[in-house]
Amino acid sequence: MTSTTRSVQTWMATENEAELESLVSEVTEGKTTLVNIVKALGEYLTSEEDKIRTKGVELLSSVIARCPADKLTRQAVRVLLAFLCQKLEDTETIIPALKGLLSLARTSNCLPEDAPAIAKALFTHAKMNVLVQTVRHTVFSILDALVDRHRQTLKELNNEFLSGYLRMAEGEKDPRNLLVAFAIDRVLIIEFDIKDYIEAFFNVTFCYFPITFRPPPNDPYGITTDDLKAALRGCLTATPEFGRMAIPLFLEKLTAGSPATKRDTLSTMSACFPVYGSGLARSSARELWNHLKLEIFQPTDNITADMALSCTQELVKTIYAPGQEDQKEDDEIEGLAQDVCQECTKILREPEKSQARPAIKVLCAFMSTTPSVARYTISKVVPYLMQLFRAIEETGARVSTLLLLSDVIAAARDATDKDSTPALLPFKDEVFGVATTGLTSASMRAPGIACMLGLVSTQGLLTDEELGFVVHKATEVLSEAAQSDEDEADILKLLTTITGLTPHHVVEQTLPTLFSALPENPPASTDLVAHAKYRRTLEALKTLCQKAELFEVFMVRLTTRVELLCVPASADPDADPEARAAYAYAILKTISRTLAVKVEEKHVDVSKYIERHVPRVFNLFVYASVTLPGGLHSRLISAAAETVDLVCQTLSTERFQSFLEGTFRVFVDGDVSGDIAQGQFKIPAGWKGPFADGASDAQKSLIVLFAGSVVSAYKENTIPVTSLSAFLDQLLQWSLQDTTSHVQQIAAWKIVSSLVNKHTPEVLEFLNDKVAVFWPTRFEDVGLDADNHRRTIGCWVYLARALLVQNHSLTAPFVDRLFEVFPRADIGWDAAKALGRLVDPHAEDGAVLVKKHRAVTRILHVQKFVSTVLPRIIDGATAKEGGEAVQLSYLVGLTALIRAIPKALYASYMPTLIPLLLRGVDLPDDEIRANVIDTFLAAADGDTPEKSLISAHATSLVTKMLKYSRVVEMRNVRVRVAALKYLGVIPAIVRYDVVHPVKARVVKELVEALDDPKRAVRREAVEARTTWFKAAA
Repeated sequence: MTSTTRSVQTWMATENEAELESLVSEVTEGKTTLVNIVKALGEYLTSEEDKIRTKGVELLSSVIARCPADKLTRQAVRVLLAFLCQKLEDTETIIPALKGLLSLARTSNCLPEDAPAIAKALFTHAKMNVLVQTVRHTVFSILDALVDRHRQTLKELNNEFLSGYLRMAEGEKDPRNLLVAFAIDRVLIIEFDIKDYIEAFFNVTFCYFPITFRPPPNDPYGITTDDLKAALRGCLTATPEFGRMAIPLFLEKLTAGSPATKRDTLSTMSACFPVYGSGLARSSARELWNHLKLEIFQPTDNITADMALSCTQELVKTIYAPGQEDQKEDDEIEGLAQDVCQECTKILREPEKSQARPAIKVLCAFMSTTPSVARYTISKVVPYLMQLFRAIEETGARVSTLLLLSDVIAAARDATDKDSTPALLPFKDEVFGVATTGLTSASMRAPGIACMLGLVSTQGLLTDEELGFVVHKATEVLSEAAQSDEDEADILKLLTTITGLTPHHVVEQTLPTLFSALPENPPASTDLVAHAKYRRTLEALKTLCQKAELFEVFMVRLTTRVELLCVPASADPDADPEARAAYAYAILKTISRTLAVKVEEKHVDVSKYIERHVPRVFNLFVYASVTLPGGLHSRLISAAAETVDLVCQTLSTERFQSFLEGTFRVFVDGDVSGDIAQGQFKIPAGWKGPFADGASDAQKSLIVLFAGSVVSAYKENTIPVTSLSAFLDQLLQWSLQDTTSHVQQIAAWKIVSSLVNKHTPEVLEFLNDKVAVFWPTRFEDVGLDADNHRRTIGCWVYLARALLVQNHSLTAPFVDRLFEVFPRADIGWDAAKALGRLVDPHAEDGAVLVKKHRAVTRILHVQKFVSTVLPRIIDGATAKEGGEAVQLSYLVGLTALIRAIPKALYASYMPTLIPLLLRGVDLPDDEIRANVIDTFLAAADGDTPEKSLISAHATSLVTKMLKYSRVVEMRNVRVRVAALKYLGVIPAIVRYDVVHPVKARVVKELVEALDDPKRAVRREAVEARTTWFKAAA
């Protein structure tokens, strides 16, 4: 006891947290009890000094709050509850006493018999109008705990508890307290007998409707407007007894409220109607509809109109809920549904008028209410629209009628359950006839297609024969010469929908028509109409042939067409080889784009084309490289490689291993005897592979096809060569010495990059050799010119990037080698630009080392690279040791790197970078200038005049941008456009007092850019000049 008394006395004197912890520890360890603490506090709890009494109760409440639950025994809780309830009488101790009561009310030893005493004490002594928010929150929390844990006991008090609670809850305004109060309100309304307090609860809840609370910025409590709305809505929908008083209030808010209030009211009404019941809904239906239709037919905005439609649907569902309809048959429906249908049908007499749209929306909304109302609405609207369509002769009105009908068809489709009979079935023949009329009429085609699309997509409505008829008519329309892009897209959507149901109709009717529309021989280069026609046909085939059954026909027919174009059966002396190549290229790109969609959507049938498509491609291009002078055009090879790559992306590890072995036999060993290159053409003995001695340029170009076959390999795949390091070394040497085009080099480097990335541990010898021997040898060889060195830098980027994306430790020495040649006048800038290509996702090699090609990558590899390299570049650009030439190389590297990385990675360096970038603008390289200005533009995003980093350099920047915006000073269009864009940004990110001295000069000199010969430049000049003209303090 001595220890407890000492701790109490010490805390009362010092309020030391350690003494409080000591008391809690003693209670926890059983060395003392809460009753003993009360005894030790005796003189303080009865002191005549208000402050001492308050501190005494505060200490007791703090100990209670921190005590373990098992130490709050039943006896202790009973004694403490009685004591703390007594302390509520003292206005000086009420606050800490409430804290203690809250802790006790939440314990398991606070029994039901304690609840009435606590509640009565609160009702008697807690005067809510004089308590601050936090204390009121404590009171509501105590009541919430009592209602939650001892609801049944409080129900016995009923009127006494309800009246006391209502007095306390009245007038509360703080959102934190209201969330608790609304939760209590809902429980009381639902579970207590409130027949004598209906109006009181209505007043204490509906007085907050609608919620207009807006949380302050950075609100620490995180209470949102939606939280309060949801809590209040739970109260408003707690009892049907509120309905009689709520409806007038809702209508008042709907009439006079702001758009936000209207939306809240409509949402609340939608939630309340089912609770308030069909009787009230039926008696108030006409009044409610008169208000709702104003929001539908004369909306303030589309969102409110849609919410009013939803509210109308809930009203109709409530009135005509199952078991509530007064009528027996659908056609005998009475009341609101009948009145509204008649009212909206009258509006439809003039289908071209603006009111017809909201009217049809209402009728369509009715179809998503109850089955009886849906059937009734369809039975009235569909025949009426049919009659209207036949009676009207004016084309515009018929189009409008078809548009309205298409909405009805779609709504009827969406309202029909999967297993039920389609609601449109009784009217199918008549509607189908009207839709066919629209489909085949050029003036009504768009709405006709919309109607037909709704019919086709309604499950179980049309027979297979009728679907075949639709395909027939749609195919006829598709083959018409005079066809707008929009109509063609709609027809293709219709046919695509049918392919998902019965694809054989499209296979048998549409595809033959489209394939026959493709010319056997390419049109003349001057025949632009014919070129446009076959491109539209190919686009139509791409759109239609996604399903496996259609795609198979598509692949066979188009691959055969490519073979006939590339290797014609008979020589035509008048044939234009360029036209043939362009036509074949268009077909191959169509195959590629179609495959890309299927791969993206993970279609399982793509992988089988490793046996059906890829061998034919290999066969064709290998044969052509041996037999045709010059082989096939490089663009054709690239397009074919894309198709092979896409198929490879779908293969399993095992299938890819088998494919790799066959591919290496063809391209590395020159062996075409296997299945991998079998096709229509018999390959002569001249094929040895692109790497063979004496290989022709045409055969070397097939390295692109080889690359497309290899870059998607799994890292688990074994590369079928004796030594991977030796193979990579030979391939690298071949790319630098034996290639005849840049395309061949890039393809070889892609293979090297992909294999190094996936098999790094196996090729460490190769990589170390490149750093230690290959690079020094190449750059010390006096017999190699600058072009050879640039090629070396090019292949080096591919090697370094293969390591960089996986955060490999060898990245650093590879990058160091690039820095070594910065001082070289002939290639220093090329090495500097390579730093940007290493991290540029749009670089040529960027597409290889990505997820779809199964590359080995690590997160944050770019961040790690930039954090290492950027400070080094900044130091080099400012160092005096190497002279100005070296500084310029570092500046070039800086501009290349900055352009290739996100702003977040260099934002912290901007104060240091700005002077360097200003120097970079004046470098004699248009690409670098454009990159620098693009960097300034990126840095300006999110900048403000108050924290702008360029204010000190604004005048200099304006002068430079004006200089580079004039065509006489700058011939490069990209630089002129970028300069003008940045000029337009400067007034928004620099204080007006800084830009004011140059404003007149900018406005005057920009007049010259307004006459620029390029439209893009003129457009930016207009925007920039307008911005400067409007700039003001």
